Amino acid sequence: MILQDFYKILSEEKVSDSKYTITILVNEKHEVFKGHFPGNPIMPGVCMIQIIKELTESITKSSLMIQSLANVKFMALINPEVTPELRLELDVTTTEDDLVKVKNTTYFNDTTALKLSTVYKKI
Repeated sequence: MILQDFYKILSEEKVSDSKYTITILVNEKHEVFKGHFPGNPIMPGVCMIQIIKELTESITKSSLMIQSLANVKFMALINPEVTPELRLELDVTTTEDDLVKVKNTTYFNDTTALKLSTVYKKI
């Protein structure tokens, strides 16, 4: 975990062969939110991308490096003081050439906050 104590996993469920639902709790008191933004904390997009990478590494039991990102859509601001609990739905597949493909949708309550597709290379 690059950002220590940034979030913790509340639950992890394998829904099917490649699909996972993971619920996390974001630490709204973390240093990141003091600068992004004081008095109005908003989850930095790069932090969400890192969380998805870390969760994928846990699922695949591999160290990964982002090879490509596609269709990254931030659809709602995540304020950790208001909605610290996030639900991430991950569809994780490994290709014949050992690349890991992930389709993610992240929610708070019933609101879609983020959608992205990424490809990781195992390192």
